[in-house]
Amino acid sequence: MKLYPLFADLSGRQVLVVGGGVVGERKAASLLEAGARVAVGAPDLTPALLGWVKQGRVQWLHGLFEDGWLDGAWLVVAATPDPALHERIAALADARRMFINVVDDAEQSSFHVPAVIDRAPVTIAISSGGHAPMLARLLRERLEVLIDPVVGSLATLLGQMRQRIRARLPDIALRRRFYERLLHGPVQSLLRRGQWALAEASTERLLDATEAKSLGSVVLVGAGPGDPGLLTLRGLRALNEADVILHDRLVSVEVLALARRDAERIEVAKQAGNHHATQAQIHALMLQHAAAGRRVVRLKGGDPFVFGRGGEELEFLRSHAIPYEVVPGITAALACAAYAGVPLTHREHAQSVRLVTAHCQNSIDTLDWPALAQERQTLAVYMGTSELPVIRQKLLDHGRAAGTPFALVENGSRPEQRVVTGTLADLVEQASMHDVRSPALLIIGEVASLASTLSWFGSPPEGTLLEPAPSSSRAAAA
Repeated sequence: MKLYPLFADLSGRQVLVVGGGVVGERKAASLLEAGARVAVGAPDLTPALLGWVKQGRVQWLHGLFEDGWLDGAWLVVAATPDPALHERIAALADARRMFINVVDDAEQSSFHVPAVIDRAPVTIAISSGGHAPMLARLLRERLEVLIDPVVGSLATLLGQMRQRIRARLPDIALRRRFYERLLHGPVQSLLRRGQWALAEASTERLLDATEAKSLGSVVLVGAGPGDPGLLTLRGLRALNEADVILHDRLVSVEVLALARRDAERIEVAKQAGNHHATQAQIHALMLQHAAAGRRVVRLKGGDPFVFGRGGEELEFLRSHAIPYEVVPGITAALACAAYAGVPLTHREHAQSVRLVTAHCQNSIDTLDWPALAQERQTLAVYMGTSELPVIRQKLLDHGRAAGTPFALVENGSRPEQRVVTGTLADLVEQASMHDVRSPALLIIGEVASLASTLSWFGSPPEGTLLEPAPSSSRAAAA
């Protein structure tokens, strides 16, 4: 179950805690910190809870649980050692449409109490959905070290100035840039030293210096093959700074999920054989948004400069004087080969790699087939699934052996990855038998045979089981 993160304002609202032991005490303490009116129902209370009752901070409902205890409560926490009582309370709460947390029982809980990092007024909550509370606590411990305590003071300062900032910078893109400059400026250091007046003055100066209008920019970002863990740190930062993201269809949902939530996402459908947006339209979109002062990320699968038309896009941007930069990505040949257990080069089998594209007849006719058919090299063929018969015939016609191994890697690096292996002679038949579809990378060469023994990600390879090509070291040992 995926939980919806929600921060509740409990100030002045009644919350019922059933159970007067140590766990109930801990729950009551955090609720009191949130400003709730806490009622604790139990026959007996811990000394701390009794002290809060005497101070008037907690109401004691003395005795065994009664249905009427739920009257007027906004939330309920069940913290007793009695599972049967918990089940009864949960059923009553559900009937009344009240949220309940049953300690150590995720299934009966309609809300979960997260591990919390307190930088008031900033609160960071971590939940494992009730599956592994200790994991949530360990993550909190790690984040506690990373998040500066001054964050709370900074949030307070910005809260006091919020209306002025919004009035001076009504454009959301400019306002975002102001905040980014603020976070990288001296304000946090001043707050850390307790110099509030200087921090406020520095913020005012930055607000005055923020330009009313500015030209936007474009960052070409390589999204990699699909696994979000392969996105570079620089690429992640660009996604979190973007106002607009122009992304190819093959960019994975998981990578897009890493981008800033309020960034505008526009799919430009750069997929072989199905172009919903021409390159000219992509150029026009980049120009339109950059001219409006927005930060544009042109997000491409793989690497922008490997069959991604990144060069064409930079030429266009330069001709219109639009600032740009490039963040490389892990191209499909590297990622698919690695995730299939196929080394693109190997001392015994391949001393060179050729990256080629074969998505249409025109591109196939321009390739140097005599050179591509040579042995002891690896061919990585992009966008070639629809042209497999032609690729096979061209290579055979120019002398490549019919027994040359191949590996077709479909959805490389993604959870649904499949690898189909065989020889050049049965390439078309194996691809058809296993219904291989785009996106898929074709690897041809002696190294492809190693997929049978070195595969490590996802399901084992399908198709013809290949014997690894003998190496000189193995032959010598024999």
